Amino acid sequence: MSCRFFAVVASICLILPLRTLALHHLRQPQLLQPIPRQSNGGGGGLPMIITNQCEETIFPALSTQGGTGSNVKSTMSPNTNQSFSVSSDWQGRIWGRTNCTFNNNTESGGGSSCTTGDCGTEDCKSAGNPPATLAEFTMNGSSSQTFYDISLVDGYNLPVAIVLLPNGNSALEKLDQSTTNPSCVASVGDLAAQGFDPYGNGQIFLGTSSSDPLPFEQNNSASDVSSWCPWDLQVNPPQAPGNGTYPYPDTDVARPAFNPCYSACAKYNKPEYCCTGQYDGSSQCSPNYYSKAAKDVCPDAYSYAYDDQTSTFINPTGGGYQVIFCPGGRSTNIIASKGTDQIHHSGSSSGKIGWLKIDRIATWLVVAAPMVVMFFS
Repeated sequence: MSCRFFAVVASICLILPLRTLALHHLRQPQLLQPIPRQSNGGGGGLPMIITNQCEETIFPALSTQGGTGSNVKSTMSPNTNQSFSVSSDWQGRIWGRTNCTFNNNTESGGGSSCTTGDCGTEDCKSAGNPPATLAEFTMNGSSSQTFYDISLVDGYNLPVAIVLLPNGNSALEKLDQSTTNPSCVASVGDLAAQGFDPYGNGQIFLGTSSSDPLPFEQNNSASDVSSWCPWDLQVNPPQAPGNGTYPYPDTDVARPAFNPCYSACAKYNKPEYCCTGQYDGSSQCSPNYYSKAAKDVCPDAYSYAYDDQTSTFINPTGGGYQVIFCPGGRSTNIIASKGTDQIHHSGSSSGKIGWLKIDRIATWLVVAAPMVVMFFS
């Protein structure tokens, strides 16, 4: 369900197979301040915050592949935060579920309970079903670096942003946060107009200010964003007009405001879409029609399994992160604007190691050696 991680340091790699099953208003949102770090019972750890700036209730979920995660509050009303901590070696993902109904049968794994991102239970023990926008983290990757990304490899359901929390770490406090805080807004209801500038009157937006402004994608109009999802990949395609046939082109048909989108891999499970089999390799697998559309609306997000160099953010370890659903504004265009040298905050020598490639069927963990092998279930 997600990506591969690309790091900037030479090392030996071990590849381990890993089984997994994995799975949108023109307004200025209320800006919520991060909640101070809360104790996790004396065990230390890194602070995490989940923020719901959507106009609707969402149902956040967290799945752990390594280290120690945390139980998260499964229901969040609009304009609320929750904070918790994870271990310094945590590896996992956070996503938002929509339109959920929880009951005793659901809690025991008794069937689907959410329209998107469903994991079968209220407290997710495994990854959710597509489509779901993912925030992915490897807190303690190779050479004491944290790798993180927004992934659309499993499809898209909600706008998401990630904001670095320096956590008192002097190295992280010195970073330009316009290079660390990506956002993906592919829902017209959460989209600001072209020319969006959130920094008037000294305003802070996603941890940044006019002195370190985020670069935003400014080319797509509201019409473009409302229809970016390929017609056949819509979860809820609009009903055909009265005569039962769609006009051509289909852009003449109004789409719903909440329009989650499957990835081509998630819907069709073809090797050429999922980068599996004979297509398993960066030189064998190319962006498909979904990947190109997703990358156009969310330039900093993973769009297919080998989208490493334009999607992965790397910081020194020790920081926490805030995951914001429906952040408002527009998608960022950090990597294309600033280059990988500016978003890979590492003092290491150049080289390529330690990536995480996840698709719908199987996960491959590439762990930097020497002699460190981790098995996740």
